[in-house]
Amino acid sequence: MRTYHCFWLLFWAGQPHQSFLTPLSKRTSGFPEKEKVLVLSGNSRRDLHRSKRSWMWNQFFLLEEYTGTDYQYVGKLHSDQDKGDGSLKYILSGDGAGDLFIINENTGDIQATKRLDREEKPVYILRAQAINRRTGRPVEPESEFIIKIHDINDNEPMFTKDVYNASIPEMSDVGTFVVQVTATDADDPTYGNSAKVVYSILQGQPYFSVESETGIIKTALLNMDRENREQYQVVIQAKDMGGQMGGLSGTTTVNITLTDVNDNPPRFPQSTYQFRAPESMPPDSPVGRIKANDADVDENAEIEYSITEGDGYDMFGITTDKDTQEGIITVKKALDFENKSLYILKVEATNTHMDPRFLYLGPFKDSATVRIQVEDVDEPPVFSRPAYIMEVKEDVPINTVIGTVTAQDPDAAKNPVKYSVDRHTDMDRVFNINSGNGSIFTSKTLDRETLLWHNITVIAAEINNPKQSSRVPVFIKVLDVNDNAPEFAMFYETFVCENAKAEQLIQTLSAVDRDDSYSGHQFSFSLAPEAASSSNFTLQDNRDNTAGIFTRKARYNRHEMSTYFLPVVISDNDYPIQSSTETVTIRVCACDHRGKMLSCNAEALIHPTGLSTGALIAILLCIIILLVTVVLFAALRRQRKKEPLIISKEDIRDNIVSYNDEGGGEEDTQAFDIGTLRNPEAIDDNKLRRDIVPETLFMPRRTATARDNTDVRDFINQRLKENDTDPTAPPYDSLATYAYEGNGSVAESLSSLESVTTDGDQDYDYLSDWGPRFKKLADMYGAMDSDKDS
Repeated sequence: MRTYHCFWLLFWAGQPHQSFLTPLSKRTSGFPEKEKVLVLSGNSRRDLHRSKRSWMWNQFFLLEEYTGTDYQYVGKLHSDQDKGDGSLKYILSGDGAGDLFIINENTGDIQATKRLDREEKPVYILRAQAINRRTGRPVEPESEFIIKIHDINDNEPMFTKDVYNASIPEMSDVGTFVVQVTATDADDPTYGNSAKVVYSILQGQPYFSVESETGIIKTALLNMDRENREQYQVVIQAKDMGGQMGGLSGTTTVNITLTDVNDNPPRFPQSTYQFRAPESMPPDSPVGRIKANDADVDENAEIEYSITEGDGYDMFGITTDKDTQEGIITVKKALDFENKSLYILKVEATNTHMDPRFLYLGPFKDSATVRIQVEDVDEPPVFSRPAYIMEVKEDVPINTVIGTVTAQDPDAAKNPVKYSVDRHTDMDRVFNINSGNGSIFTSKTLDRETLLWHNITVIAAEINNPKQSSRVPVFIKVLDVNDNAPEFAMFYETFVCENAKAEQLIQTLSAVDRDDSYSGHQFSFSLAPEAASSSNFTLQDNRDNTAGIFTRKARYNRHEMSTYFLPVVISDNDYPIQSSTETVTIRVCACDHRGKMLSCNAEALIHPTGLSTGALIAILLCIIILLVTVVLFAALRRQRKKEPLIISKEDIRDNIVSYNDEGGGEEDTQAFDIGTLRNPEAIDDNKLRRDIVPETLFMPRRTATARDNTDVRDFINQRLKENDTDPTAPPYDSLATYAYEGNGSVAESLSSLESVTTDGDQDYDYLSDWGPRFKKLADMYGAMDSDKDS
């Protein structure tokens, strides 16, 4: 029997992280004792068979993206023929052998030299063999084994396209399929949830939604209109790990375009067009172009024009310009100004391609009036009517066209006409007019109950010669809508006798409605819900717009309840139904046996009144006028008070007189002698007074000098006597001030007037530092110091 030598490939199995991160030099102690041995038979083409001492094992697992600094340990190759004397040599061949995978030829240890990426190559097929080092001959047949790379979640989902472009028809139903996006994950789908992708929408709500598992994008909003918005940008996210936290994600952009459908009819931008055609215009000549706007595009916006009616049906024709979708009005027959100068046509624009799904949106056609004036001294324009009567509902919005006035120039020149409203007839500017086509539209809200008829005047003037103008009255009737609730025809305050019987009629009610009813008003009366069950009275609707109030019980006591307030609900029968709650006041009164009121409670039947806005304003104005008067009076009183003159401490200044006139300022040195104030003893005997001009020249009198121990009272009396007898003294209506306080003060004089006479010197240089306002003062005192020094 032939014997085959075998060698063992040992793979240390254990905890993956410990095994793969342990350096090669320390791996022996880091692996568990349990080991898996690959027994390779001599014939590599035979199937593996179970050995009694080990498992059959033909593949090994290795984690990808190894981050260790040493080589990654794979396994160990060992042969039974290896006696440990170094006579055998282990060699490795196959995928990545020698480059990616190396083997220690002495020990048989297999290591990976580079980081492995399962997404680049998930399986490596290698072949191992042991040979005799001396002879170079194999001692074992070459055997094949597999190294399989285990996956980790290191790849985010990637969409098949960076940008998706899709389109759907506008006005699509909810749930309409738009496009399907697909993301793939390079991780192993058979190992964990690394490749399980879940889709979600990050941008594009609430217009679109995405199915989490399939990536199908659908519409989520009804009636998306291309004319409002054509382009949508949707951002879809694909996340692995089943969408759980920690999963990797990728995004893609989906540009969705709404394609057009014929859901918009053509519309003329104006209701009336005006053209002019000279009577010399030859047939088939174009008169003008009109265009109806269609919000759709391409074939959905194709329009066909036709003349449906008008007095110029056989004189003019219209064709469609396929490039611009305009209607070209042409002359079919020769024009004659003397026979007819104005033609009015009604032109209709119709879509040529209509979608049956949107016929409910209305007729896909529109009409406009075309006025063609045949041109042929200068007279004002002539309106087509002597007067216009128009009607408009009171609830129409602002800028609603209510009618059109037309005027033409009867001259051969056929000058164009512009329209305007005579503001003297429309002071509130309720209406306005299109200056070009004469269409009258509202510029303010209307109220029929406030004003039923509006009588305005429209002016038509030639543009080239505005002096040529004409006027036409326009009577606008405001039609009613049911916007007012019915109410009592009057204020109802009635009474009930104390001795009244049950079911006795005490008051008949009637109602009015400010609205106008074409079929006649019909009101219904009922008690308010809160009073229907607990009221002491009943209400009977007579079905003729009246109702009766009846007593529910017999006998009433005004001492228990003197007044009842009965709420009544009144409703009309127009659309929309309007209702209001009115209150009937019922007073309990004493009556005779015939039901005639004798007396009620002492309270007078007076309606509560309040102050109007005008009364409040008048009261406020009175208060303001009173306050202004008080302030002015106080100001006048304050001005009448005389300001006290400057009084020195020790000097006698009986020659200071106030005449309420102003001098020439600091430069006026002739007003008075300041030295007199500083020293009254220095008065010059021969110096006349300079403050007044005496009528008679008197020699000045020398005033006796006051003794140092003179009493103040004696001093003032002395000075008063001198002034009474002095003919040169001021008039008696002038003011003479005496402010002598005597001598001997401990603090001496505090007046600055004697500062020049003090023995001590004082420095006034600091006045120069106070700015330009004190420059004059600084110059004056600085000059005095200079004179003093000199």
